[in-house]
Amino acid sequence: MVELKTPAEIERMRVSGAFVATVLDELSDLAGVGVNVRELEQHARTMIRARGAESCFWDYSPSFGSGPFRNVLCVSVNDAVLHGLPSSYTLRDGDLLCLDLAVAIDGWVADSARSMIVGTPRGDDQRLLEATEHALAAGIAAARAGNRLGDVSAAIGAVANKYSYPVNTDFGGHGLGRTMHEEPHVPNKGIPGRGMKLRCGMTLAIEPWFAKTTDRIILDDDGWTLRSADGSRGAHSEHSIAITEAGPLILTLPAQVL
Repeated sequence: MVELKTPAEIERMRVSGAFVATVLDELSDLAGVGVNVRELEQHARTMIRARGAESCFWDYSPSFGSGPFRNVLCVSVNDAVLHGLPSSYTLRDGDLLCLDLAVAIDGWVADSARSMIVGTPRGDDQRLLEATEHALAAGIAAARAGNRLGDVSAAIGAVANKYSYPVNTDFGGHGLGRTMHEEPHVPNKGIPGRGMKLRCGMTLAIEPWFAKTTDRIILDDDGWTLRSADGSRGAHSEHSIAITEAGPLILTLPAQVL
């Protein structure tokens, strides 16, 4: 069941989204060569605690993970494409880093992810990161009342095809609102004109992620981190949005942009 949010509820989600964006901004500034990723996790915990927010990741126990998740941040590096545990890894020059964060404030959730290159960029990594950002923009642009869910998925998939990146459809975007994962699932590849009709008040997390040369993933020994099956690097971009009469509204922008 998809719950349609009122304009007032969407505004409350924007508050959560602005905070998520602020945390990711600070973490992006902190991430650098020689930084241990646990430092990023601890900084996120401190900010969440100070704001009185609630992590949506802490104690999360989905079917694809091993027991409750005991962190507030997913930190995926290089061939880790999703759900990376913040281990004791120290960032190196040229690492491709993704940070994924979801919090609730006053009962309303926002979820966002961004990828970045630590230190010296590699051209193929920049291209991969660019592809996820373009796919995110295309997916958001297609998320309009009257369109179908397949239009969003097809827009994302078309960008992947343009860049010649394979697409995994097991993990993608999702509904959100009072909880982090709600209906519907939003695959990163689809057929235009198919699927659920989009309506004003729907709130979605749209999150294209691609690995360079495979759509297959394997589960790491830590029971959480998903890696590309062939060891190729991945990138991931995500925003939470609301579908409104005026078009798609990005909820996870910094407060000064609102």
